[in-house]
Amino acid sequence: MLCKNPNLNINKIIITFLDKCKSTLQLNQLHALVITSGLSQDDFFMSKIISFSALSDSNSTAYAYRVLLNLQDPTIFDWNAVIRGYSKSKNPNKAVSVFVKMLQVGVFPDHLTYPFLAKSTSRLLRKELGVSIHGHVLKSGFDLDRFVANSLIHMYGSCGEIVYARKVFDGIPVKNLVSWNSMIDGYAKCGNMDLARGLFDLMNERDVRSWSCLIDGYVKSGNYGDAMAVFEKMRISGPKANEVTMVSALCACAHLGALNKGRTMHEYLVDNGFELNLVLRTSLVDMYAKCGAVEEAFTVFRGVSMGKSDVLIWNAMIGGLATHGLVKESLDLYTEMQIVGIKPDEITYLCLLSACAHGGLVKQAWYLFECLNNNGMAPKSEHYACMVDAMARAGQVAEAYQFLCQMPVEPTASMLGALLSGCMNHRKLDLAEIVGRKLIELDPEHDGRYVGLSNVYAIGRRWDEAKIMREAMESRGVKKTPGHSFLEMSGAHHRFMAHDKSHPSSEQIYTMLSFILSQMQLGVLNEDQEPWMYGI
Repeated sequence: MLCKNPNLNINKIIITFLDKCKSTLQLNQLHALVITSGLSQDDFFMSKIISFSALSDSNSTAYAYRVLLNLQDPTIFDWNAVIRGYSKSKNPNKAVSVFVKMLQVGVFPDHLTYPFLAKSTSRLLRKELGVSIHGHVLKSGFDLDRFVANSLIHMYGSCGEIVYARKVFDGIPVKNLVSWNSMIDGYAKCGNMDLARGLFDLMNERDVRSWSCLIDGYVKSGNYGDAMAVFEKMRISGPKANEVTMVSALCACAHLGALNKGRTMHEYLVDNGFELNLVLRTSLVDMYAKCGAVEEAFTVFRGVSMGKSDVLIWNAMIGGLATHGLVKESLDLYTEMQIVGIKPDEITYLCLLSACAHGGLVKQAWYLFECLNNNGMAPKSEHYACMVDAMARAGQVAEAYQFLCQMPVEPTASMLGALLSGCMNHRKLDLAEIVGRKLIELDPEHDGRYVGLSNVYAIGRRWDEAKIMREAMESRGVKKTPGHSFLEMSGAHHRFMAHDKSHPSSEQIYTMLSFILSQMQLGVLNEDQEPWMYGI
């Protein structure tokens, strides 16, 4: 039996298909059906089309905006959908343009409009725009709305305006967990980890984001030991970690070389039922490789289906092999990478060039440098630095200097430092002096630049010039930063500095060092002798 109202059937069909729509192509077809059915001015159907289009991609958002502009009376819901779509797109500045257009046609924003604008501003990192948006919030009377205020805290934190963020935070009458997390995240992004930790400690309730913000902040500020300590506390008394937490914690392990801690984290992932997706596997590969466990890194790497891998995990593995001097293996993996269809990127070539530099493979380095150019990637200063390093290590210091002078980019301190090291190793002292002076001009506040040139003079027995360099460093107030190293033993981390005797086992350590040095001088090391025979 036919329905008496055929339009009712069309309406139901369109509603059903709109709810099940999964692609832009399907949406375009449905939109055509809406138009041919005479429903192009029906608010319900057009809002559905705008909402779906705006949340797909930037092209679909533009499509949604065109639809919106053709409506006779679009609602604030329609405008918010388009603003939200642009805030997530590659063109977040267009969200602001749509907002201006909305004001021009007399549509008043609501409490959902401003968070989308704040998100756009966060991505654009334009603090002056953020201040303007905040002014609109105050004029509109939404400054006490917690949802709006939380988005402003995040915006100011992302733009580095942490004082403004704190003022907004302090002005919220009733703060929720998002308020606290946004403020902690803002402090962490600005590197104010003492204030972030202080706020964290004041919280009565914490969720996984609270812990993750703090751990990630410590990692990004270089406080890897603190990041590890917070993760350990979270593991014992906090909520279950998520993927973001684990990536940050594994990064801290990698930088500290804390292999045992890294293995414990790997076990934590398995025991807590984490899916070892590509992101986590990449972090594990990076951690194991940087901790020296190349075989374990390779095992995790091979656990990924090659059809589902990406360039990041290949770079982590290639970089790990290169770091440990496994040059041939890293080059073989580069070849395999291309066979399975993964396109190398700039980081891939940087890892490979670094491997060639350390392995003395100048010809291979030139080949890879040409591949980088041929694949449409302009070499960056880091790639040029690797080429200079490769030639300098191989004794081709004159060629390296000529290459450096002809580069289309300005020489960096790392390039000159690599060349200086090569000149000294191969006793090219005249060129070493030229490079050393350029280094001081480029980086006059770095203690190593003066020490490097002083050493050049000392090698050439030019004692007066060597003394002048030391005096120049002192007259400029440049202090020599002592080097330090880390060692993990039985799960504990030990930090050592030159001539440092603060470690509780320093007496035994120096006794062992004296023994090793004496044996090196003799050229004999009796494998049958045990350390305990020398009081260790």
